[in-house]
Amino acid sequence: MKLFIGELAKAHREVSKCPPPEMVITFFEDLVSMLFPEFSSERESEESGIREMLENCKAELRHILDQNEECVQSSRIGLEDAFFEQLPAIRKALLQDVEAIYAGDPAAKSKGEIIRTYPGFFAMAAHRIAHELLKLGVNLIPRIISEYAHRQTGIDIHPGAEIGDHFCIDHGTGVVIGETTKIGSNVKIYQGVTLGGLSVKKEDARKKRHPTIEDNVVIYAGATILGGDTVVGNGSIIGGNVWLTKSVPPNSKIYYQAKMTNSEGETDTITYK
Repeated sequence: MKLFIGELAKAHREVSKCPPPEMVITFFEDLVSMLFPEFSSERESEESGIREMLENCKAELRHILDQNEECVQSSRIGLEDAFFEQLPAIRKALLQDVEAIYAGDPAAKSKGEIIRTYPGFFAMAAHRIAHELLKLGVNLIPRIISEYAHRQTGIDIHPGAEIGDHFCIDHGTGVVIGETTKIGSNVKIYQGVTLGGLSVKKEDARKKRHPTIEDNVVIYAGATILGGDTVVGNGSIIGGNVWLTKSVPPNSKIYYQAKMTNSEGETDTITYK
C-alpha cells in the first residue's frame, strides 16, 4: 500500500494542469442558457443584463483556458474574444438546425419543444460550440464538451467533424460521427448511424479517415458508412442497416433487399438504384 500511495502522489505531482470537467460543463451550460433562454432558469429582458451574462461567460472561458496547459494557445491574448465574436454565427447555425428538425419530424409540436427536449439539438449545440473552440486552437476543452453531450444524449460527435447548415439528427441514440467526417447542408440522419473510419492505426491519425456526406442526403437508422475516401453523393438516400465502404454517385438509393435463397433463411444484398 505504501508503494501504491507513492505512485498516486507521483501521478498527482506530474499531471498536466487542466480545469476539472465540471468547470467546463458549467461554462457550456451557462453559454447555452444565454444563447437560448429555453434552457435558462431566469429570463433577462434588458440588454444590460445580457451584456453582463456575456461578460460572465467570457470570464469563465478565460479562467478555463488559464488552467489548461494542454491547450498550447490558452494564453493567447484575445482568444476568448475571438470565440465570442463567433457566437452570432453559432446561434444562427443552431436555429437552422432547429428549422431542419421541425420540418423533418411530424412529432415536433413547436421549435421551443425541439430546443428544450430534443437530444439532436443538444448534441449539435455542444458540437457547434466545441468545433469553434477547436478551430481556434483550443485542445481538450472541446472534447470535454462533446463527451458531456455524448453522455447526456447517446450521440457521439467528434468536435473536429465539419457539419453544414440545416442538420437534422432524428432520435439520435447511438449516432457516431468521426473526427474527419465532412457533412454538407440539409442532411438528415437517424438513430444508430455510424460515420466512421476503416482504419484505427495510430499512424493514420492525421489522414482523412471518415466519410464525406454531400448536401441533401438522408441516412436511415443503423446505417454504417466508413472510410476517408467514401463520398455519398448529393441527394442520395442510404437505407437502414446498409454497410457502405465505397462512394456512391449523386441521387443514389442504397438499401438492403431481403431475398429468400433457400430453406435456411434470407440473404441480404446491397442494391444500387
